[in-house]
Amino acid sequence: MMEQTTIPFEIGADHKGARLDLFLSEQIGELTRSHVQKLLADGFVLVNGAPVNKNYKLRVGDTVELTMPEPEPCRAEPEDIPIDIVYEDDDIIVVNKPKGMVVHPAAGNYTGTLVSALLYHCGERLSGIGGVIRPGIVHRIDKDTSGLLVVAKNDAAHLFLSDEIKEHKVSRVYHAIVLGKLDEPFTVDLPIGRHPVDRKKMAVTEKNSKNAVTHVSILGRYTGATHIRCELETGRTHQIRVHLSHKNHPLLGDLVYGAAKHPMNQKYAKYTDGQCLHAAELHLTHPRTGEPMHFEAPLPEYFTKVLDLLQKAEKGGNDSE
Repeated sequence: MMEQTTIPFEIGADHKGARLDLFLSEQIGELTRSHVQKLLADGFVLVNGAPVNKNYKLRVGDTVELTMPEPEPCRAEPEDIPIDIVYEDDDIIVVNKPKGMVVHPAAGNYTGTLVSALLYHCGERLSGIGGVIRPGIVHRIDKDTSGLLVVAKNDAAHLFLSDEIKEHKVSRVYHAIVLGKLDEPFTVDLPIGRHPVDRKKMAVTEKNSKNAVTHVSILGRYTGATHIRCELETGRTHQIRVHLSHKNHPLLGDLVYGAAKHPMNQKYAKYTDGQCLHAAELHLTHPRTGEPMHFEAPLPEYFTKVLDLLQKAEKGGNDSE
């Protein structure tokens, strides 16, 4: 059994008047404000030895004690879930993940994940570096993003691919539909870090950030939207979504970095169900042979349907069904 960990904080003048839940979520990056508020409600946070509510405003000299409860046991279990395998050998497996599937187990998504499907398909033949939650997972894509990712079937392949990604030697190309009309290709070179207020989101920020570069080219222009190609030079969390939102062209269907009430999001909601983003191409070096490899995944049905409707609208036709 793991022991609980208590983390103390002494409050100085820099944090005078700050809300306790916001302070703790900023200090412990993996904790969201809602998670902190639950810890407060459950008595895992004390100020000067006593429980307080989430609205408590810090004072100079306060002693805050955060006790991290034992994590709930969680491991990925094999499940007989069909997966679209693009390529497989003894070292790697490349899959085309469908929209709506979570890559690995996490809070609220313990079953139905890509990892569970891979465990059923591969058995023990997955890299163990990611542990019992992320076996074989070298990189991820969001639940509502479809497309290609490579999975390592042994530790040597995992280490090689991780280094290749770190050194920007793995090329990933995405297709997206963004709101508004873009006129010409451009590159976004802006750092990305945790959002200063909403800890579940990322943002363009200089604080605790990492460099992020996205190259954008135009594939098609329509009334109220643009079909784009994005090549990642880096691979930060939510990179394309954050960069395009920062440029005032959020992805169609992205209700986290866009606006739910935007007319285009409402118009195409029944098709999108999340951001229009697809990992269409993957270029990598094989970890054993050293040979360059290139994979492509066609645009999913929902994506092509939206493009068809946009094309009809552009031509002045009826884009509704």
